[in-house]
Amino acid sequence: MIECVIYKGTKKNDTYLFVAGKGDYGAVPQQLLENLGELKFVMSLLLDKNRKLAQADVGQVMFLLKKQGYYLQIPPHVNIHSIFNAIKI
Repeated sequence: MIECVIYKGTKKNDTYLFVAGKGDYGAVPQQLLENLGELKFVMSLLLDKNRKLAQADVGQVMFLLKKQGYYLQIPPHVNIHSIFNAIKI
């Protein structure tokens, strides 16, 4: 089980940042944080392999939280490569 805190950026519609703890942005690239704008708290969750998420695979979210310290959820119609290219991560 992993504790997860979800934030919504003010600059990107329907884009959510999942981090391991409240205010724990240390692993998130600075350019990504700047591109998201001010982060607004959405909710805290306890994740386990049986949890259902509306827009993401819980296994992938848990894996990336452990591996890189954050998970970025973007709308399905947005190409992730265009976001990363725009902010040069």
